[in-house]
Amino acid sequence: MIHVSTLHSPGYDAAMISPFPGMDPYIEACGMWEDFHSHLIEHISADLAERVPPKYVVRTGERNYVVLVNQEGGTERRRFKPDVGVYSVGGGSAAAVAEIEPASDEGDVLTLRALVAEDFRETFVEIHALEPERRLVTCIEVLSPANKRKGTAGWDQYFRKRQAILLGEANLVEIDLLRGGERMPMVDALPASPYYWLVCRRNAAAHCKVRPVSYRRPIPAIPVPLEPPDADVPLDLQPMIAAIYARFRYARDIDYTKPLTPPLPAEDEAWLHETLQKR
Repeated sequence: MIHVSTLHSPGYDAAMISPFPGMDPYIEACGMWEDFHSHLIEHISADLAERVPPKYVVRTGERNYVVLVNQEGGTERRRFKPDVGVYSVGGGSAAAVAEIEPASDEGDVLTLRALVAEDFRETFVEIHALEPERRLVTCIEVLSPANKRKGTAGWDQYFRKRQAILLGEANLVEIDLLRGGERMPMVDALPASPYYWLVCRRNAAAHCKVRPVSYRRPIPAIPVPLEPPDADVPLDLQPMIAAIYARFRYARDIDYTKPLTPPLPAEDEAWLHETLQKR
């Protein structure tokens, strides 16, 4: 993992540092979220693994699901890549087409639509205690675009897992660094901030501590709960985000002259212009 001090070493120049003191909204807007998400999960798991007490282990896991895509209607019209990898295979009627005798002339050639199955993987981090028996203590989720599209497989699978955890199965840390999509349902309204993090402790199930997060200020450290009497482990995302941005040279791939999607609130437009001018 790159330490934040490395960003100021001779190997890095100022152009490789994000112009935003908090989360860089252009990572989402420029289609780099899945790459960023995978690196952030790696950094979170490595950081926690070094700092939790010896009685715990940190592991990454993944949800897998398949979406059938029919681009012109019927099954699923929206394509998206939640986190890590996507592959496509032909299916359905395509297999039957392979058995058709070769066409005798051009007039017999047909154009048919294949049904495509896309396999998605969403990664997350878990902390387990091993004694007296293995058990899930805390789950750390960094939301993906699919988790914020209500009615999709990504939404449904995460929502079911979230409900089980919020009923007292384990501690939950939920990190939303996406401005697009629909937020997870809550009885009380989430803060009107671009992003947020949420901590729900097992012994206070369904009562969550929520911290607003912005692109204008560094992200506050997250208290990751363990089992009593063990103290929380602070998770500092901001140095991780800065290190990922620099190491993988996002500045070379991001066009800061393009308008943000979704657009910023009117009161932040002047701040955005000034911030990018300084860059």
